[in-house]
Order: sequence, then C-alpha cells, then structure tokens
Amino acid sequence: MVAMLGHLSYLTLLATGALWIGQAELRVGPQVLMVFGVIGAWRYGWMGINFARAAYFLRIAYPRKQAQVTRSYEQAAIPARAHFLVTSYKVDPEVTQRVFRSVFRAAKACKGGAQVVASVVEPVDRLLVEQMYRAEGGDQAGVALIVEQLAGSGKRDAMASGLRVIARSSPTAQDLVVLIDGDSCIPDDLIEKSAPFFVDPTLGAITTDETAEIATGGLFADWFRLRLLQRHVLMSSMALTGRVLTLTGRASVFRATLASDPGFINQVQNDRLDHWRFGSLKFLTGDDKSTWFWLLKNGYRTGYLPDVRVTCLENQPKPGFLTSASSLMVRWFGNMLRTNGRALGLGVRQIGLFTWWSLLDQRVSIWTTLAGPITALIAAIYFSALIIPSYVLWVLASRYLTCAILASFRGEGFSIRFPALLYFSQLFGAIVKSYVLFRLDRQKWTRQNTGSGLCRRPVESFYLHALTLGWLVFCLCWIVTQPQGAAI
Repeated sequence: MVAMLGHLSYLTLLATGALWIGQAELRVGPQVLMVFGVIGAWRYGWMGINFARAAYFLRIAYPRKQAQVTRSYEQAAIPARAHFLVTSYKVDPEVTQRVFRSVFRAAKACKGGAQVVASVVEPVDRLLVEQMYRAEGGDQAGVALIVEQLAGSGKRDAMASGLRVIARSSPTAQDLVVLIDGDSCIPDDLIEKSAPFFVDPTLGAITTDETAEIATGGLFADWFRLRLLQRHVLMSSMALTGRVLTLTGRASVFRATLASDPGFINQVQNDRLDHWRFGSLKFLTGDDKSTWFWLLKNGYRTGYLPDVRVTCLENQPKPGFLTSASSLMVRWFGNMLRTNGRALGLGVRQIGLFTWWSLLDQRVSIWTTLAGPITALIAAIYFSALIIPSYVLWVLASRYLTCAILASFRGEGFSIRFPALLYFSQLFGAIVKSYVLFRLDRQKWTRQNTGSGLCRRPVESFYLHALTLGWLVFCLCWIVTQPQGAAI
C-alpha cells in the first residue's frame, strides 16, 4: 500500500509539473532541441535496441537454444566433471559457511564427479572449510577437496595457484571449471544447467544471473538491486551475439581445458596494459575482465544463463551511500576502461559489429550523459530558467518509464527510489568514468590493501581531464548560443 501511494504521488507530481510548464512561455533555440535530439536518439535508440534484443533472447532464443543443447548433451552421455575454485579473503565466518555449503551441495549434484579447490589465507578459514566439507558429506559423496592456504598476495595469485592445481588433474574436454568469489552462493543445479551449452566447441565460458542479499537494506540495497536488474537486461541482449561484455567473478563456468591453459592462467595472474602515459600497468583488480579478454582475443564465444541465479552476500563497503557507491564505481569502471581500449583494438572482424559497437558506446556514453545536464544549464542561462524544471521533469518521466520496463523483465515491481537512483548511476557514473579514464593507474580492492590509490602523474592527468571537459562545455556553449530562436 505504501509503495502504491509512492508511485501515485510520483505520477501526480509529473502530471502537475507537465501542466504547469505547458502553461508557461518557454523559449529555446532550435539548436538546443537539436542537441537534445541527437543525444536522445543515441541514448534511447540504443536502449530500445537492447530492450528488444533482451526480450527476444529471454522469450525465444534462450529457451530454443536450451532445448537444443540439452538434447545433444543427453545423447553424448558423458557427464561433465566439475572443478570449483573458490577464493576467500577477509570474509565473515557466517558468509564463508553459507558459500561453501552451497559449493559442496552443487559439487555433490554433479553426475560426473567434482573437485573443490579452496584458496584461503587465514588458518581459521582452512579449518572452517574442512569442517563444512565433512558436515555436508562431501567426503562420503566422492567430492575431492583441496585447500590451499596462501600468503595473501592478492586474488589474482590465489586464482592462478588454484587453476594450476586444477591443471595438474589433467581435465578433459568435457570438464568444467567454476570460478567463485568467497561471498557468492551458487545454486545446486549450476553444472546441470550450464554443462549442456558446452556441446558447442566454440563456447569458452558462460556467466550467470545475480541477486544481492544486503543485510543493511536502505538506499544502497535499492541501488544494488537496480544495477543487477540493468545487468540482467544487458547480459541478455549481448548474449544474442555469443559475446557478453564480462564474465562475472561472482560465479562463471569455463571450459576446463581453456581455464587450465598456461596462457589463460598467466593472463589471470600477470595481466598488463601498455598505456601511452603510464607505461606498463599491472592489473590488480578486474580478474573477470582478464578471463573475458583472453577468451575474446582467442576467438571463443561467451554466454549467459538467465535462469541460473547466484546470490551475492554483499556488505556496504563504506558508512555512507555516496562514499560506498563512489568506491565501487571507481573499481568497476576502472576495470572496464582498462580493458575497453584493447578489446576495441581487436576489431569488428574478430569480435563482431554489435560487440564492438557496445564497447565503443561504453566510452561515448560518458560524454553524451554529461552533455545533457550541461546543455540544460547553458540554455537556462542563455534563454530561460524554466528550462531547468522542464529538464528535471523529463528526467523524472523518462527514468520512471525506463525503470518500469526494466522491472518487467523480472516480472516484479520496483521501488519509487529507482528513477532517482537510475539517474544518479548515469550522471554520477559518467563523472566517475571521466575521472577514471584519465587515471587508469588507480586500482584498489574494496576488501584488501592491494592497490595503487595515488595517480602516477596527477598534474598531467588533471590537465587532460580538465581540458577535455572544457572543450565539451565550450562546444555545447557555441552550439546553444547560436543567434537563432524559436518559441515553443
């Protein structure tokens, strides 16, 4: 009832605002409408394409493909053996118990047998994992357990060490490797649902849907829920191309012969970017981007399982919402932008036009998102202050409609805070992306001290960042203030 009243109040506000603005005399130049038209055509046209593709994938393409590969897999009659690699560091014992309980249950459900490799740092975590293994009956079910207690030099080292353990077991072409974060619970049928898709020899890995469990609730929980909803739709759209834009570190399934390849393991452990200003940058975070890029450059396809949902046991990393969102965005967008350029460099022929265009849009969307409010501010100063409430009304209406469409993909309602959170993610996200784009050497784990929090060349980075934003503002000022006017 409260939620319904919130939506009614929101829509009433929109209607009242529209009536008030409709009665006012608002004068703007046609060049302002041109700027908003071009930006709108790019942003909403692209969004509409992804919505349509996602709907087709979820309702037609995926069920059809799933039925096809399941028949082929059953005819092969060679069940996949699964290797689960879980990396855990500074995770609460309660979370560790839930995660490994889910892993051991999924391992026991594997018809072809399973092995669990746990990479931990603390001795207490080792004891806890071994205790959970016995409690869940993994020893009696024939599930092998290997616990590696490492020095805590970083997640990449832990993953590489675990993958080498798996490689020594000489996995076959039917075997699968599941990479799992220490705060993610997987469903029992993960292998059963994912294994049939690997009858396609060109498929290198497949990633899963996600949901977040956040004990604190509130604004941060709503924001995270919205982000995962957007992720579900984008993943569904990209899956039509056979190339998704990332392989989540939460839980992704890889062909074992590829995950145990020395080149793949080296990419995970020692991934680097040669940057024209910063030189050689060793990747500290973003292991999911490294695994994805290795498969992409080697010509393998990647997929998405919309009906397999992993539960992420999230904690708000900072006391406040804004500081928490900011720290996560810096890490996420840094990982994205460090990999974006080299992925674009592979070219349309290798990765396909839609994938290449999607990667290009990751960069273009920074500036198109910023151009909207900047244009509104310039036009308000030059023409009429009424442009600001008109722009706000457009933001409220368009984001509400977008959230309604997003929520329809899961067949559920949405919080009245979603439209504001969506615009926050878009605008503040674009600001963070523009900041990180000129400071790609900044890397920091949320839970670890591993990272480089300071920029190597701060003055130069600030100058280039300010110069780019200055040119954006200058060009928009020049367009908006052309000596033409029109009454609307």
